[in-house]
Amino acid sequence: MKAYAIKKYGKIPLELMTFPVPEVGESDILAEIHAASVNPVDFKMRNGKVKILLKYKMPLILGNDFAGVVTKIGKKVTKFKVGDEIYARVPKNRIGTFAEYIAVHEKAVAIKPKNLSFEEAASIPLVGLTSYQALCDIMHLEKDQKILIQAGAGGVGTFAIQLAKIIGAHVTTTVSDAGMELVKSLGADSVINYRQQNFEDVLTNCDAVYDTLGGEYLEKAFSIVKPNGNIVSISGLPNAKFGKQYKVGTLKTLLFSLVTRKITKLEKRSGVKYTFLFMSDSGEQLDIIRNFIEDGKIRPIVDRIFPFSETQKALDYVESGRAKGKVIVKIK
Repeated sequence: MKAYAIKKYGKIPLELMTFPVPEVGESDILAEIHAASVNPVDFKMRNGKVKILLKYKMPLILGNDFAGVVTKIGKKVTKFKVGDEIYARVPKNRIGTFAEYIAVHEKAVAIKPKNLSFEEAASIPLVGLTSYQALCDIMHLEKDQKILIQAGAGGVGTFAIQLAKIIGAHVTTTVSDAGMELVKSLGADSVINYRQQNFEDVLTNCDAVYDTLGGEYLEKAFSIVKPNGNIVSISGLPNAKFGKQYKVGTLKTLLFSLVTRKITKLEKRSGVKYTFLFMSDSGEQLDIIRNFIEDGKIRPIVDRIFPFSETQKALDYVESGRAKGKVIVKIK
């Protein structure tokens, strides 16, 4: 099969290589990939930014989520049959969706929303699961609570706004002029143009912040959240709590503690709970999300679709930060 991969870490072009079609374990399905989405984690992985958390062998096929068709099943698979249209965020130790085929454990897989194309469905798994786990599993966001969702016009933001509105929360988001109408159409209650205003000058007493930017934006978020509120970040740094939870070892946990000293001080001073989210695959949660989509409560936001031959261009476009919604690679 053909796939886009790297032979070493660094800001280098992806290479089109030939690999064997993956073998199927007894609890795996083999999928023919029709479309894959491109996410910031893809260029972070290429650049070696997550190698402290994840160990991969080279050459490494990139890509983290997809939509496609089941072509083969393992002998213990019970949920799927050949011909099923599916979508999934693949487990972190088995990435590789910039390819024609992938083998994935059935627990990570769900039936594709019937009202979406493969390209639309491929846009959902990673951002959908990330947002569901942030808002529902960690924050336990409730009706009428106030949440700031950073970068609302991005791939994660466009999904998170819609999910927060299903919950019944009051949603504020940050965008530039170009994303203003988009986030309003998704249900955002208040919109801050970050080129004209600083969110920390406008907001107070929020129940939660969903941080997709990290850095100074994460640090400033502590000033707007009420005590016992939540900040969940997908772009900040893992802290000691994360290290202990994921059992990364004493040395890495100590390192995480050192690099997040400022965040820990802000956390203690403000009484706000900080969580670095390292999202997990979940077919069960994708089933919940599928129901939201089929009921018309969430719609995919796709910026551009690139052919498989232009996977590098798709990755470059996501890395530029200009995308509004998701960027897709059409493989089949």
